[in-house]
Amino acid sequence: MSVLHSHRERSFLVGALWLCAAVAACAGERDARAPGDSAGAKSPVAAVTPADTDDFGAPLPVDASSSARIVSLNPTATEVLYAIGGSRLLVGRSAWDEFPAEVKSVTSVGDGIRPNVEAVLAVKPTLVILYATAENRAAAQALQRAGVRTMALRVDHIAEFMTFTTRLGRAIGEEARATVVRDSVRRTLDAVRAATRDATPRRVVWPVWLAPTLVIGGGSFIDELITIAGGANVFHELTAPSPPASIEEIAKRDPEFIAVSESMRTKLTNDAPWNAVRAVRDGKWVIVDPALTGRPSVVLGMAAVELARALHPELASSLPRR
Repeated sequence: MSVLHSHRERSFLVGALWLCAAVAACAGERDARAPGDSAGAKSPVAAVTPADTDDFGAPLPVDASSSARIVSLNPTATEVLYAIGGSRLLVGRSAWDEFPAEVKSVTSVGDGIRPNVEAVLAVKPTLVILYATAENRAAAQALQRAGVRTMALRVDHIAEFMTFTTRLGRAIGEEARATVVRDSVRRTLDAVRAATRDATPRRVVWPVWLAPTLVIGGGSFIDELITIAGGANVFHELTAPSPPASIEEIAKRDPEFIAVSESMRTKLTNDAPWNAVRAVRDGKWVIVDPALTGRPSVVLGMAAVELARALHPELASSLPRR
């Protein structure tokens, strides 16, 4: 896998902490989701049902006029917009948006959590897409009072990405293209799952932060990617996306491999306490690329392929091509 640039790793780590904080703030407030439905024609939805509301209960956009000028404060949404032909509608983005590279030409309006509402309104949006955490409720309400539509959705799991892509395609009148993107990701994930089905799962720990030590837990899409790629997350039973875990507990669970970026491998190798973990002493690393694994977006399929290649090199010929 590729060696990282430092700014890409920062994005991944910020994202991991963001998800951890968001889950803690939103415990008990997740709304029911509709299952991923198939896309149809570009006609608007005639009536508003619970499936047509976002995670804050606001009606989802169903006509082009409400999506004419979009500010995306959710990196997943931004990348999906580019993939389904909606980049022309973007007039603002969060400071955390890095993919695709072209997004850097779009005006940054600041953070995606507790955003500066005045900065968002300054670019005159008709729709603002938010990550649905309790910390963003006040901003959503302020934007609505200013006459701006909002779309707040959580994307912590693969199934949520599929539904999110469908909903975003409907909101901008690009349902057909959204279906192509969604189904392409699904086919790749299914192909990786099929290729690794009979493989012995490799026991993995995936640290994402060092002070304090945070690891990937069962509440993250990365836990799902590990399973699809023929691995077994040793912290799967912890329901948070990135729960704390001591080095002593990691050593006790004795993972076969440690999934880290190239630069984090250097840090762990040179950090004496981490030598209590057998996989560190033995150099059993799975080098991951946060440019692929750092967000639940259109790169999910590629992330699964790369992870499966690293965990099961003997299956390389059975996996989809890069």
